[in-house]
This record gives sequence, structure tokens and C-alpha cells, in this order.
Amino acid sequence: MKTKLSNITSEIENYVNDSNLTELQVVDKLKDYYFNKKVNENLKLYKKGTKKVSEITKDLKISPRRFYAILEKKKIAHTKYNKKEEEKEATN
Repeated sequence: MKTKLSNITSEIENYVNDSNLTELQVVDKLKDYYFNKKVNENLKLYKKGTKKVSEITKDLKISPRRFYAILEKKKIAHTKYNKKEEEKEATN
């Protein structure tokens, strides 16, 4: 395990030396890359209807609002619920 981790850290250090980024910036870029990769995989399943929003948000560890924002950003059709209208209908 230590050898694998040392290999990764040495690769990050080599990349830092080649680019004008800090180590933390490189790690943030890697984090964003892998998060977007997971999101794209889950969006494919969402489009097919095999995975629900609640399952996706648990897997990605994000809030449903953030997931719906991602859907809107990528221009994917989804149903919108307006709680205020639902509350009005429930009281009437």
C-alpha cells in the first residue's frame, strides 16, 4: 500500500514540476474529473430509467437539489415539483 501511495505522490509531484499548478490544485482537478465521470455514468442510468434520483444522490453523496442543478446544466429533461402549489392543493 505504501509503495502504491508513494508512486501516486511521485507522479503528482512530477506533474506539479511540469505545470504551474500546486499539489492541491492538481488533487482538486483529479477530484473534479472523477466526480464528473461518476455523474456521467449515473446520468446514463437515469436517462434509461434504471436508477432513481434518491439512489444517485446516495451514491454521489450530493443533495437532490445539486443533482437537479446538474440535470438543468446538461439540459436533461426531468419533472419539476412545486411544493407551494402542492401545499395549496392539499389545504383546499
